[in-house]
Amino acid sequence: NLAPTCSVFNHYGPTETTVGVLTYQVEFDKNGCDFDTVPLGLPIANTQIYILDSYLQSVPIGVPGELYIGGDNLARGYLNSPELTAEKFIRNPFDAQTRLYKTGDRARYLPDGNIEFIGRIDNQVKIRGFRIELGEIEAALGQYPEIAQAVVVAREDVAGEKRLVAYLISEQKQAPTHKEIRNFLTSKLPEYMVPSAFVILKSFPLTSNGKVDRRALPAPDEMRSELTGNFVAPRTNIEEVLAAIWAEVLKIEKVGIYDNFFELGGHSLLATKVISRVRQAFQVELPLHRLFESATVADFAVAIAQKQVEQTDSEMLARVLADIDQLSEAEIQEILAQQGVSK
Repeated sequence: NLAPTCSVFNHYGPTETTVGVLTYQVEFDKNGCDFDTVPLGLPIANTQIYILDSYLQSVPIGVPGELYIGGDNLARGYLNSPELTAEKFIRNPFDAQTRLYKTGDRARYLPDGNIEFIGRIDNQVKIRGFRIELGEIEAALGQYPEIAQAVVVAREDVAGEKRLVAYLISEQKQAPTHKEIRNFLTSKLPEYMVPSAFVILKSFPLTSNGKVDRRALPAPDEMRSELTGNFVAPRTNIEEVLAAIWAEVLKIEKVGIYDNFFELGGHSLLATKVISRVRQAFQVELPLHRLFESATVADFAVAIAQKQVEQTDSEMLARVLADIDQLSEAEIQEILAQQGVSK
């Protein structure tokens, strides 16, 4: 508990602006605070704050934008790093004689003039058409009791195929399985926000200033994970071809017949690739939703076999009808007579 006369201030500012640039005095009553997020506050003296869109235009009240800082407290740049300096310390679009520091923080103006922090710009990614806040996934992972720390990144280990990978630290002797984590996230987040791979680490690589070095995080092991238990090899030709298609699409070494496509990292875009390859390999047309309904190799192989039988029956019927169409009325009557069918 705080002493009645104790004042609490939220002080915001990066090192590049000599740390403090925004200040908010937290007000308490007998019930505590009446907000979910403590605002960053208002700028201190000799500091200019701008919230701008991607065109460096000011955004209206309540609309998120990127936070830029100007003023007497601005650093000159980074030592021996002219490219980084040019990227982060830009010319002020409202005063060509001064510069602004590009923070990379997303923020918005509140109706009372205070500024609210929303998240990091570099923690927002776009995957398969969806804009995703990585911090939202990390927060969901943080709710899992057996996960001590979580970092989520968007990796592109294969050109043109960006995917979410979660890096986790568990202080438990028995770390949670990938399947358990995935099932937990599925109950919290939409499918497109669930990472396709999970990597358990003892510790995260750090930068020289003690922050997580996201670029140094290792690539996920592309060997088959322990997602679905023991490996069971394909038993039929259909299962063998289908397992090979899944392994190719999912970029893993091998797939067992009871492995779940989506638990192995599959998603709707990869599912369309599977349907296309199945069409080429088996000459059958299956709807996309069938893969969601039959998500294991064993189940989807049954769906393929059933479709082949249906198509074979349809083709045989079509051939018979085509043959009949070529017959004359007399020939048809003769055949019916031979079969003991009267007109």
